[in-house]
Amino acid sequence: MSAERDELRELVERLPDEQVPAVLAAARRHLQSASTQPWPPAFFGAGRAGRTDTAARSEELLDEGFGRPA
Repeated sequence: MSAERDELRELVERLPDEQVPAVLAAARRHLQSASTQPWPPAFFGAGRAGRTDTAARSEELLDEGFGRPA
């Protein structure tokens, strides 16, 4: 368990009862917005190289300077 999650639990435990509904609603909104993101994103597969062996050739491409300024 992360330190942030532990801290969140501590903060939730310290909330006054009258603030719980508002914080709960905010947490639910956050989870809904995260779960409505399409997967994969629209930009996936945007590039086309005409080849299907790019992953297999990754070391070769890196040796050739792929991604380095010319």
